[in-house]
Amino acid sequence: MRDGKTRRRATCSCRGVELVLAGEPRRVYACSCLECQRCTGAAFSYRAIYDDSAIVDRKGETKSWRRNGSSGQWLEQTFCTTCGSIVFMRAEGLTEALSVSVGCLEDLEFLPPEILHWPNRKHKWLCLEGVPQAEAS
Repeated sequence: MRDGKTRRRATCSCRGVELVLAGEPRRVYACSCLECQRCTGAAFSYRAIYDDSAIVDRKGETKSWRRNGSSGQWLEQTFCTTCGSIVFMRAEGLTEALSVSVGCLEDLEFLPPEILHWPNRKHKWLCLEGVPQAEAS
């Protein structure tokens, strides 16, 4: 892992939204639930959980959309109002933290996911070698 002085910049596709984060994430995960598939347009989401205190700077106009997840708790996705890229999300069950879309970090050496949530919903071809699968929900 890198030292605590690491800074990473998450940006949307049009570069209008920028989030600067300090330090390492609390956890990195992938999720194959149907909602993550829909919101990313891909077979799974790949996100890093950072404490709110890791936010060093935030720029750009965003909009948020809130829905209920499978647990019944809310999830709120925050995206760029120009290009629509989901830069981060928050969850009712995730206090004082945010979940950043790893693709927005543009870091080819970023940590791999520690776990795959909703493995029973993953596409049959999906194989994340060495990544444990969470218990089926």
